[in-house]
Amino acid sequence: MGTDFFFSDFLNYLESEKKYSSHTLTAYRNDLHQFAEFLKDQYDVDQCHLILAPMIRSYIAELMQGGMLARSINRKISSLKSFFKYSLQQGRIQQNPMKKVVSPKTSKRLPVVVEQAKMEQLLGDAPGETDSFSSWRDFLVLELLYGTGIRLSEAIGLKESDLRLDSQTIKVLGKRNKERIIPITGGLADLLRGYIIVKQREGFQSEQLLLTDKGLPAYPKLIYSIVKDHLGTVSTMKKRSPHVLRHSYATHLLDNGAELNAIKELLGHSNLAATQVYTHNSIERLKEVYRKAHPKS
Repeated sequence: MGTDFFFSDFLNYLESEKKYSSHTLTAYRNDLHQFAEFLKDQYDVDQCHLILAPMIRSYIAELMQGGMLARSINRKISSLKSFFKYSLQQGRIQQNPMKKVVSPKTSKRLPVVVEQAKMEQLLGDAPGETDSFSSWRDFLVLELLYGTGIRLSEAIGLKESDLRLDSQTIKVLGKRNKERIIPITGGLADLLRGYIIVKQREGFQSEQLLLTDKGLPAYPKLIYSIVKDHLGTVSTMKKRSPHVLRHSYATHLLDNGAELNAIKELLGHSNLAATQVYTHNSIERLKEVYRKAHPKS
């Protein structure tokens, strides 16, 4: 792709101005380069101002013919919309070709949630003084993700200095470097105190909260494995990721009477629409209860 495409400027803008995470930046970079390769191959176009709406529609059609899900296609379309909006603002194009592009419809996919009873079963037995560091760490990972609803990246980024155990709160650095304070239970505060003692007993000096068995900062794949393996002991569902615990946290709060706006703040959502999906979860479960219990259902 030629220099006219200004990928680097746009990505720098997302990183420095919008404060997007490295994961999000990688997704944007991959989406844009995939689109650029299609344009070069099909139309021999490598300049931003030469791109027309029919070219973009043919790109979307190719993705659909390749079997890509509408949700994934819409994410790529979102990347293109952001790029062309930026290019228009910078005066690099005179018209935005995305205005004539329609996104494919997606079916609403409800968040996957672990039943409350199963979470209580999973977290029933806390580790003791004689248990290994890995046992303490694994249990803390589950309690922390389910007890606070924080994202995987936020959990990995936690430091001991972010803990306010006396006031039973933790400070979390969320998306776009936005800080928020999250309350924790007395039980989780005690677990954190015990974990830090075990961590010190192992001789680990890292300020990072979650560590590997060797005392190095924990990484995403490790946390995924911990969650997947332990959820597998109480559930047969296919999706067993850290985000499932975040969904479960939010849904169980809503089921137990928490206000939607409060859940929005706890999750660190920028708008209420992202939080409202949990109301659909609760309604669907109510429907299921009705279908099973009501004689006229």
